Amino acid sequence: MTAYLKRVLKDSTGTSALEMGLILSLIVLTMLGALQSFSEETQSTWETINTKTGEAVQKAIK
Repeated sequence: MTAYLKRVLKDSTGTSALEMGLILSLIVLTMLGALQSFSEETQSTWETINTKTGEAVQKAIK
């Protein structure tokens, strides 16, 4: 059993795939954070447009 564990610990064939997976996960997390920020700004913009449009309609009716 100890010989198997030593061999597994010394084996580095899957290291590149593991590193690439970690890098990819960091990229995805960064993208999700940026997308969330972008969506909040977009929602704020549309709410402002909605408010201004409603005000303009109310002024036009009077």
